[in-house]
Amino acid sequence: MKNILLKISVTLLATLLLNPTLFGFKAQAKSIRVAIVIDDMGYRYTDKNALNLPGEITYAFLPHTTYGKKLAVQANSDNHDVLIHIPMESENRKKLGPGALTSDMNEQAFNQSLANSLAEIPFAIGINNHMGSYLTQLYQPMTWTMTFLKQHQLLFLDSKTSALSKAKQAAMDVGVPVKSRHIFLDNELSEEYISQQFKQLIAIAKKKQVAIAIAHPHPKTVSILNKLIPTLKLHDIELVPLSQLYQDPSADDVMTVVTN
Repeated sequence: MKNILLKISVTLLATLLLNPTLFGFKAQAKSIRVAIVIDDMGYRYTDKNALNLPGEITYAFLPHTTYGKKLAVQANSDNHDVLIHIPMESENRKKLGPGALTSDMNEQAFNQSLANSLAEIPFAIGINNHMGSYLTQLYQPMTWTMTFLKQHQLLFLDSKTSALSKAKQAAMDVGVPVKSRHIFLDNELSEEYISQQFKQLIAIAKKKQVAIAIAHPHPKTVSILNKLIPTLKLHDIELVPLSQLYQDPSADDVMTVVTN
């Protein structure tokens, strides 16, 4: 009798494992998560409107800008993840703002510049690069950057403005948490383009379970995202703080590269 009961139990267990919904149990599907980072915060008064976007938006503030510190404090008070958006040298040598890192600086200059930027926004969880298509290709400067981040327990998001970026490798070598963005949402300021990019974001997220998007606080972008962000729920996609994705190794692949 015991053998019979044992066989029945084993059979029921096997059936349940193969068909968890058969007895009212539902399999836990892995959630699909998206992080949206709003870059270039701090130069314009209208950037404050981006802080009203719905959900767990992450904000990246340019250092030493007119409105950067004030708006960063507000974002932090509202429990948003905050990054410092560090200007880095580009291939086309575009003019860089304050707090910039360039290839003619030594390690001491890197450390001092990054320390000054962090002192302004000490609650930042990490940094990402503003431009940087040239500097991110240089392993040594990226190693200096990552060493600073390691010392201050900060993370790095590669905006991926160069397909040849060595930022991720430098971060991994130093031991800094690192991810790369998957898509830019507003390289063109039209509703058609931003909506199409947002659809692409959803497609990437469904394929990879995670996705990281970058946009900017242009009034046009903010207006369109106010309408688009709530639609994520219709696709069973959760909008999460960027930091949450750093617990997931699958948020690394990059879809497009825009050089600046």
